[in-house]
This record gives sequence, C-alpha cells and structure tokens, in this order.
Amino acid sequence: MNKKVLLSALMILAAVSAMSQTRLGIRGGLNLANVTIDKSGNTDESKMLPSFNAGLFADVPLAVGFALEPGLMLTGKGSKVHTSSSVLNTDMETRLNPLYLEVPLNFVGKVPLGNDTHLLLGAGPYAAFGIGGKVRTVGTFLGQDVDDKSDIKWDDDTPFNEDDKNQGWDKLKRFDYGANFLAGFQFGNAMVTANYGLGLAKINSGGDNDADQKNKNRVFSISLGFLLGGR
Repeated sequence: MNKKVLLSALMILAAVSAMSQTRLGIRGGLNLANVTIDKSGNTDESKMLPSFNAGLFADVPLAVGFALEPGLMLTGKGSKVHTSSSVLNTDMETRLNPLYLEVPLNFVGKVPLGNDTHLLLGAGPYAAFGIGGKVRTVGTFLGQDVDDKSDIKWDDDTPFNEDDKNQGWDKLKRFDYGANFLAGFQFGNAMVTANYGLGLAKINSGGDNDADQKNKNRVFSISLGFLLGGR
C-alpha cells in the first residue's frame, strides 16, 4: 500500500509539472516536532524532538503574485519524554519518531521586494500517511542500563473506516491531516521558508479527533528549497 501511495503522489506531481509555466523543486530542512499534552492543545518545550523534512514540490502560477504549491514530503514527527526518579534510581528518555509521507497543498502569495526577491506568505491543508519510524528508550531503570529500540506499530485506520479492528494502546493512527502556515523569502530560484504544521487528527490509536486537542502533531520546520530550471 505504501508503494501505491508513493506512486500515485509522484504521478500527480508529474502531471502538474507538465502544465504551462509550472516548475518542480526540491526542499529539505529541520523539523522541531511535538505532540500536544492537554485538552487545550498546549505543548511542552522539553518534549520537542528534532527531526527532518525532505521532498519535492511544484510551483504552479495561479495569477500575478499567487501560486499553488503541491508537494510530496518525507517528514519526521513525534516527541520525547524524560522520566526521572532518584528514589527508584531511574532516569530514562523515550523518543517517539514516526515518519510520514505527507502531501501538502499550499496557496502562496509572493510579494516582490526588488532584485528578484520575494516575500512568501502562505497556508493550506495537508494529508499524511505513516510509513515507518522508531521508538527508542535509553537510560537507567531501577539502576539497570536500558537501551531499547523498536519499530512503530500502526493500526489500520483509514479516512473512511470507523470500525478499525487493529486498534491498540501501543499503536499510532496511520493517517494524519491538518493545516500548514508558512512564511519566507525567495531569492531567484532559491527559497528559505519557516512552516508550522497544525495537526487536526489524534495520533493515538482509537482516539476521538473531536473530543479535545490532546495527542495531536505540532511541527515547526525550517527548509531550504530550489526551483529546477528557469522561466
């Protein structure tokens, strides 16, 4: 199923690139990922997890100063948790680092600043599909060294299936969706952007997306991109 999703997304990007004046680009950078910890959607900065983003995007002009940017990104999300107790002689850190294949669809405004430089401001929805990732716990537990690493387990949820029989407390939902908000600068064919991904789906298996804002992805990223070819 992963290969089918990847192939479909690549075909969409290829079709978009064939449109007049459309250009393909590459993008990659740093993610600072977190997961909300309470019903109001707050996060704990100490749980922020460094990760990465990398992939392709298309720049599709819509009108003067406006463009549509669909993309296909490999992006790391998740968070880390530190547990410490002097009484129990325990000091451990657990890192949850799921990897998603994400398809953003951003609408971007380009404000000219002169010398082939533009201010970029944009927003749009995203859909993501979990394809892998690791859970790792290191430290000491009851005085004993711990270094445990395992693959993330996913349930079988789909956007159209509410009767998932593969749910479990030790699993993550495979599908994520939300909204992106971005700002940055374009210098000729190069661009630097900052993006905030606001997850709208609970990541815990069996979670109710509408109940509250707990257990949802939050990702701040900084990326460097390059458009291929010239106008």
